[in-house]
Amino acid sequence: MRAAVVTFPGSNCDRDLAVAFETAGFEVERVWHKDTALPDNLDVVGLPGGFSFGDYLRCGAIAANAPICREVIAFAKRGGHVLGVCNGFQVLVETGLLPGALMRNAGLRFVCKPVALKVETELSAFTGLYDSGTEVTIPVAHHDGNYQADAETLRMLDAEARVAFRYCDNPNGSAGDIAGILSENRRVLGMMPHPERAIDPLHGGTDGLALFSGLAEALVSA
Repeated sequence: MRAAVVTFPGSNCDRDLAVAFETAGFEVERVWHKDTALPDNLDVVGLPGGFSFGDYLRCGAIAANAPICREVIAFAKRGGHVLGVCNGFQVLVETGLLPGALMRNAGLRFVCKPVALKVETELSAFTGLYDSGTEVTIPVAHHDGNYQADAETLRMLDAEARVAFRYCDNPNGSAGDIAGILSENRRVLGMMPHPERAIDPLHGGTDGLALFSGLAEALVSA
């Protein structure tokens, strides 16, 4: 299994994401934002957290127009798996691969702490090792994690079981307590919490590891 992790200027969780994939058994290649092609024979692309391009214009807006993101979009449209965490989620929304927008936190403050999430669906490669309704603890660290979408989009996400995770105690004002959503084909996941920061007991918990291990199992089974 092969994963690529993209680094943008201002990324600060790219190494963490690479280690998480490696822990789950992936061979990982690192990709620079100016690259014009992804490595061959990839199974998944990871877009990491951080503050790409200093969050100028809007969080993720400049990164979404980087040369490599054209290839990420094409990869996703061919049915490839893509995981965007925190700033990576913001990038996915800016590319149009996921609907909605990530706004300034309702409290207008940076939030950095472990939070409780409810797993909303096990019907994806990313969530297949979780049981629906399970509560997990994953850290957040963001200033613009307030997920918003119009009423029709929110109804669609609920009706199609595309909400992957919800906050148990909403830290940022997200509509419907949404912490992570899936694409229509369920192969693109964007989430604000950081599962790559919860894969080792020394991190304080390992609730994030099942996301990476579940993806690995799903790919091997396929």
